Amino acid sequence: MLLRLLILLTVVPLIELWLLIEVGQLIGVGYTLLLVVLTGIVGAAMARREGMRVFGHVKVELNAGRLPADGMIDALLILIAGALLVTPGILTDIVGFIFLAAPLRRLVREYLKKRFRSGIRITHIRTPHVSEQDGLIDTEAHQVDDDDASNTPSP
Repeated sequence: MLLRLLILLTVVPLIELWLLIEVGQLIGVGYTLLLVVLTGIVGAAMARREGMRVFGHVKVELNAGRLPADGMIDALLILIAGALLVTPGILTDIVGFIFLAAPLRRLVREYLKKRFRSGIRITHIRTPHVSEQDGLIDTEAHQVDDDDASNTPSP
């Protein structure tokens, strides 16, 4: 984990710097700066639009009483996309736009779900058999309002 973080914080910025220098030499410094600014503006607008769309979907799922797992993963990916798109760089912009495009985001979401599932271990606990000799009494509980409790006879 530490190695991945080290790579993320050192190698990725170095690649970004190299790409910006290469693109700057190819199309010029002014156009490269314009490209970085425009991808940030367009990316932020797209992230806002996609975020609002996913938020609406999550709201519908919650109102229907369903857990919006896919919507929550989409929201996280859109948040990451927005952060990547406002960060100057070409590689981060490409990854950010991948997270914003719904069909590509769906592929990333399914990959993440598989990774999440592989990290979860489900075990079943068998309840022991209880005999009459244990002295246990099987009971049921029901919620009673305060008004109803005063009308209920004591045992």
